[in-house]
Amino acid sequence: MKDAERARAYIELNMENLAHNVDSIRAVMQPGCELMAVVKAQAYGHGASVTASYLNSVGVRAFAVATVDEGIELRKSGVSGEILILGYTDVDCAGELNYYRLTQTVISYDYACALNAGRIPVKVHIKIDTGMHRLGLEAKELPQICGIFGMEYLQVEGMYTHLCCADSRKEEDIRFTQGQIACFYRLAGALAKLGITMPKLHVQSTYGLLNYPKLQCDYARIGIALYGVLSRPKEETAVRPELRPVLSLRSKAVLVRRVKRGECVGYSQGFTAQRDSRIAILPVGYADGLPRALSAGRGLVLIRGRLAPIAGNICMDQTAVDITDVPEAGVGDVATLIGEVSSGVSADRVAANCGSIANELLSRMGGRLPVVASHNKNRQPLLSVV
Repeated sequence: MKDAERARAYIELNMENLAHNVDSIRAVMQPGCELMAVVKAQAYGHGASVTASYLNSVGVRAFAVATVDEGIELRKSGVSGEILILGYTDVDCAGELNYYRLTQTVISYDYACALNAGRIPVKVHIKIDTGMHRLGLEAKELPQICGIFGMEYLQVEGMYTHLCCADSRKEEDIRFTQGQIACFYRLAGALAKLGITMPKLHVQSTYGLLNYPKLQCDYARIGIALYGVLSRPKEETAVRPELRPVLSLRSKAVLVRRVKRGECVGYSQGFTAQRDSRIAILPVGYADGLPRALSAGRGLVLIRGRLAPIAGNICMDQTAVDITDVPEAGVGDVATLIGEVSSGVSADRVAANCGSIANELLSRMGGRLPVVASHNKNRQPLLSVV
């Protein structure tokens, strides 16, 4: 599928909004801090290669992914700059890490030893566990951390931690986060006193930046905000840059059928018409990332400038929409299932309607949807699939 006009459903990216978000985020970062764009999970469903390549073109030179395969994909698509793998990579992949100039996170001392034993030079960032208790060495493991800096085949270029409740403005969560921050910088100070030259340090992810903007870091790892939304609607943060959603999910009505009062639509007869109704069928479903939890009126779509409820249960490949109150809507009309804030179906609102967050919703966008980029209101197909 080459363009939106022929697609049953598609993801549309507003690249001007993406560039705007980069500028807005940089404006709240401290001097000397560099934006590290988090493009894991296909750039939160936006398409990793398309997104990272465009970010390269507007001056972004640092990226974060979750897996070695994601990093290799970016290199093969021509993305330059640092690519940090945030997650685990089998030590037998050291050759690929070296060949594709990828930077690996060190998740434990034993892992560092095993990676070093492969005798293949690898660039690394050391992950420090300051309270999330996921990946990383604890700050009390000072001798082991010092040992990693001295390993022959590991080139330590960074050290970082992750703040597990930086999104919360509750007093107890703020205290916990401040404790994490203090722990990390005490460790950095202790290492410096031992004569270790500090590599690049980073603490902030999206909410770390928005709620703790004064931290002095070398990178800010920005994920969800880069794509123009926050995780939940109406979240309060210490600073609030103007963000514009990048992704819209659209599909066109391929059939409109009349359903009489009392008749049912879809699996399990999930919708019963309370009046004579007009039902539009959209060829998009949960296999494309549209959550089934939006079934039975919990989800809305925008069609002909008006919101219409999803009727019955969302199927793998089809969704029924009740357009009775949008009489001008018909076959061929484009429906927006995720869109701009003003549309009423912004990603954070849609996610909230199904009990989730925008991060999950966007990253679940299906791998079979065409991606179309919009530049100056002219749509240009960039990829056949995400």
